[in-house]
Amino acid sequence: MQLSRRGVLAGAAVGGGLLVAWTLMPREFENPLSPAPGETAFDAWLKIAADGVVTVAVPQLEMGQGVTTLLPQVVAMELGADWRQVAVEPAPVSGAYANVPLAARWAPLWRPMLGTWQDEPDELLLERWAQDNSFTATAEGTALAAYEGACRNAGASARAMLAQAAAARWDVPWEQCRAENGFIYHDANRASFAELAIEAARFSSPDPPPLLPDPPAEPALPMGEDIERERALAWPRLDLPSKVDGSHVFAADVRLPGMVYAAIRHGPHDRCELLDFDAGRAAGQRGLVQLVRGKRWLAAVADTWWAAEEALKKIAPRFSVEEPVQGEAVARALDDAVRRGTGQVVDERGEGDDGYAPHFALRYDVAPGLHATIETTAATAQFSGGKLEMWLPTQTPEAARAAAAGALGIGHGDVILYPVAAGGSFDRRLDNQAAIEVALIAREVGRPVQLTWSRWQEHVASYPRPPVAALIGAELAQEGSITALRARVACPPTTLELGRRMFANMTSWSALEAVAGEADPLAVEGLLASYAIPNASVQHVPVRLKLPTSRMRGGAHGYTAFFRECFIDEVAQRHQREPLSYRVAMLGQDAPMVAVLQAAAQLGAWDGGRAGSGQGLACHRMDLFGASGRIAVIAEAAAGEGGLRVRKLFAAVDIGRIVNRDIALQQIEGGLVFGLAMALGCNIDYADGLPTNQRLSSLALPSLAECPEIHVTLLPSTAEPFDPGEIGVPAVAPAIANALFAATGLRLRRLPLLSALSRNGPLP
Repeated sequence: MQLSRRGVLAGAAVGGGLLVAWTLMPREFENPLSPAPGETAFDAWLKIAADGVVTVAVPQLEMGQGVTTLLPQVVAMELGADWRQVAVEPAPVSGAYANVPLAARWAPLWRPMLGTWQDEPDELLLERWAQDNSFTATAEGTALAAYEGACRNAGASARAMLAQAAAARWDVPWEQCRAENGFIYHDANRASFAELAIEAARFSSPDPPPLLPDPPAEPALPMGEDIERERALAWPRLDLPSKVDGSHVFAADVRLPGMVYAAIRHGPHDRCELLDFDAGRAAGQRGLVQLVRGKRWLAAVADTWWAAEEALKKIAPRFSVEEPVQGEAVARALDDAVRRGTGQVVDERGEGDDGYAPHFALRYDVAPGLHATIETTAATAQFSGGKLEMWLPTQTPEAARAAAAGALGIGHGDVILYPVAAGGSFDRRLDNQAAIEVALIAREVGRPVQLTWSRWQEHVASYPRPPVAALIGAELAQEGSITALRARVACPPTTLELGRRMFANMTSWSALEAVAGEADPLAVEGLLASYAIPNASVQHVPVRLKLPTSRMRGGAHGYTAFFRECFIDEVAQRHQREPLSYRVAMLGQDAPMVAVLQAAAQLGAWDGGRAGSGQGLACHRMDLFGASGRIAVIAEAAAGEGGLRVRKLFAAVDIGRIVNRDIALQQIEGGLVFGLAMALGCNIDYADGLPTNQRLSSLALPSLAECPEIHVTLLPSTAEPFDPGEIGVPAVAPAIANALFAATGLRLRRLPLLSALSRNGPLP
């Protein structure tokens, strides 16, 4: 599907108003933003209260990435608001907030549900689908691409309306008025937003809105000058005070009058059914209210969650499973597929692999991995009068509503969803099993109920990152440069599978069956990023596993960058080429990536990655509708009797125009730590459909003491902004793997890196 950046982002920007262009007819949305007493709603994005507080609606799930600061900041900068008087609230689920760029990127996921329109949806159809389905999903770092334009328009429109109200008072041209720190000024005249709001709402904004000449941005700092965390920031996070004092409401913090608490037991993966249980075993459990039986789960409801959990421990329900997942069978299926399976070309360059004569090839593997969120799955609901109210942290709110409505057999409009913040997600909240479960439990108990999964159930019922096997081969020139590259990547069509669960509300096994054998470009993307290799080909070998899988932070880039960057390092080493200069020589015209690599080398005092140095290098680029993020990481690692230790990580990053420097640094640093966790742990194995890792401590995640020093520099740029939430992840694991080789001479080609070794044992 050929879609232009201008067309897609123009469609996204329309969301700031209430009149939306549709393919077949104009469509008007009623303003979904309801003002409270004393508030004036200017459009779908902002309200101004009688006390001057500007409240911005945010249609994205806050899961630590800072979106509930970033979008209000865009509005505030364009409006001229006082940041101390800016508040935020979750936007209601509405087509007025459609995430058009993500709808475009995920078109292969929802397009099969469109019937005869599925072949080539154009930009107008894409916009129509996103609005009609209230598609506001939070994923893939699309917040700025989807909503910066709309937020700027909203701020500029409100500023013009406030200026018109002030100008009418002072009998001056409104264009000569200016907005600053919550006031409208003209010469000696001054009026606050609070006193102008009601009058301003009677005026109409110019079309188009009078945007400020420069888009929202904060300057980058000189190399090595990280933000002084103790000094006052220009745009501090709006959610920070409540998170510090404990008043921030996460999913498990919701409290309703008369609420009871539910714990749950799920059956093994996959296609299980609840066989039987002995309710009498829990007869003496204090506080137990009742048991609720689902087709594939059993829930206990009690006065406290602990009492409900204890009841389930006593009952020990039994399940039958038609296709139990076995870790050994998963490994065999991947091995067979990567060696002998039929691959489908999903990305190629030049002549692809025509005439390809590889000089050598290497095998890489990735184990399935869990998201390991701090907060386990939690949801609250009450069912009354044929209507369901849900308090849920979900990245796909409309899909959650549809899933709950379908489970209860009620209309979509009879489900009211109140979004709440997630205690971490890493794309775990794209799936909505909990919405179905809590809806059914709430109907059975007839009272408000909060469902919380234990850590064990999080491991049992979550869908992991897909396991992957890859063969990377290259044809080389005499001096060692790569003239042709071919990759065969065997893995499930994970994003297509996710799409069937999300958009068609399929069960996990139905989704697996529906996409069996289909090539999934999003499941293997990123392999050809960064380098100008003349001829290249990427084949996806779709694997039918009995294990349902899902997306994880960084997407396929989290493993394809590992394959490519480790492979390139080995090619350089075999031809006695210095890793940095070898990479630079293959970058072609990508001058920004050259600058990123050079900045990382300067920041990390790169010494060439010589034997014994413990230094490793990797870089990666991600693209989204004309915006690009680039990162280079240098890792310092050491090995000895205590095992592997990553001592330092240095990262140079180019994400284009930086809207909020502190949030950008937070996200890059968080991505680096997440990449570290993927390099050293997160993996999970299965026996008889159940994970062998029962606790968080069994995932080999790095402890605080094991986390390295982290140094990040952001390069100045005026290019379109790229979200920092994903780009920090991909280059970490290969940088660490290459550092380990420099420290020990040992090449590890499997994630997690130490899965074949004793974590605490001696290394060479």
